[in-house]
Amino acid sequence: MIDAFEQDPLIIAGRELRSRFLFGTGRFPSPAVLQQALEASGAEVITFAVRRVNLESAEDDSVLQHFDGKRMAYLPNTSGARTAEEALRIARLAREAGLGNWIKVEISGDVRTLLPDPIETLRATEQLAREGFVVLPYTSDDPMLCRRLEEAGAAAVMPGGSPIGTGLGLLNPYNLGLIAEQAGVPVIVDAGIGSPKDAAEAMELGADGILANTPVAKAQDPVRMARAFKLAIEAGRLARLAGRIPKKKYASASSDLAGSLYEPAAAGRGGGAG
Repeated sequence: MIDAFEQDPLIIAGRELRSRFLFGTGRFPSPAVLQQALEASGAEVITFAVRRVNLESAEDDSVLQHFDGKRMAYLPNTSGARTAEEALRIARLAREAGLGNWIKVEISGDVRTLLPDPIETLRATEQLAREGFVVLPYTSDDPMLCRRLEEAGAAAVMPGGSPIGTGLGLLNPYNLGLIAEQAGVPVIVDAGIGSPKDAAEAMELGADGILANTPVAKAQDPVRMARAFKLAIEAGRLARLAGRIPKKKYASASSDLAGSLYEPAAAGRGGGAG
């Protein structure tokens, strides 16, 4: 029997992915733990900050050498960029170094909250899409901005559930649901995810995938947590496809009381003198 999940791939820019888990590679306690957690996650896309990579010898880089021989899609990101111009320069350098043409645009407008700058993100997305990049912009949970990014050529949109690294989970499920409902490209919820529960909730809201790093890397057992995220993402996706029951204001019995031993007495039964 073919697993139902095998028949439901995530497709980004024409590439089919069996896993809907995009895996962040930073902050792990050791390269060995990173490799074990990646294996447990089942992820096929890894993201990393270009500024952490030795672009003069990318194939021998201390980060990337651990993925040599693995069938992985690289998603370098522009973390650290403050303007569209900086993001463009980082993306071009990454492509020239042989890291491919996928790029996660990440432009933070505030050093304290690290919230994405919407104007600079849109500008960078437009230009990189013109240059043939597969652009996945990290953005806020603004449905209109996500629509504009899609119109600008984004191959997927990546709204945050809450500020990056906070673990606060989904602060605005309503907006995430709207984004998923209107999007014509994959929606990958990125940032703020704290636990597998958050990932499952995002998938049930209609997200197409989850990107997570800190909640796995900083868990007491990153390998087990990676496996937990894998299962939660799969469960959330299957639940979305299955269709949940509608919410109701009052209780509704799961079985019919008619004819049971606990059937309420009929009005007037047993009353009155003969």
